[in-house]
Amino acid sequence: MDDFLPPYAKPDMIFDAIPDDDRVWVPQAPQIWFRPLFLDTVGGAWFNLLRVRKSGVLSRHRHPGPVYGYVIKGKWHYLEHDFEAGPGKFLFEPPGETHTLVVDNDEEMITMFNVNGAMIYLDEVGNTLGFEDVFSKIKMCMKHYEDVGLGSRFVEQFIR
Repeated sequence: MDDFLPPYAKPDMIFDAIPDDDRVWVPQAPQIWFRPLFLDTVGGAWFNLLRVRKSGVLSRHRHPGPVYGYVIKGKWHYLEHDFEAGPGKFLFEPPGETHTLVVDNDEEMITMFNVNGAMIYLDEVGNTLGFEDVFSKIKMCMKHYEDVGLGSRFVEQFIR
């Protein structure tokens, strides 16, 4: 089957999702890190693990595309909903829904997310404060990996 791949195609990806080296985790917000798994520059999506140690809040945001998640470890909830996501739970976030992810216990949380489009950060009345997309995620990774000694090109293994 490899004979049919164009010469510029990148190889399959397979690696440990939860890395042994903590430097692979990229700071997202206070007490929150992400670990890139797949950065889709063609489709504008990304897969990552989101990790919160102790407690933390991922600011109020919405997505223009669907988001899928799977909780690996720990528990969390949205301020805007009456549920708790725990290990083994799958979730779907419809496009346009506003939510604030909160981990409010001292237990580490790791959840895999597939984000399609962007994260649009909002104030309390819904005004846009900023955004993240696959390209800003790549830039965040490049800077972090350079700062921690892995080199800015370390992120390239996750880009397709």
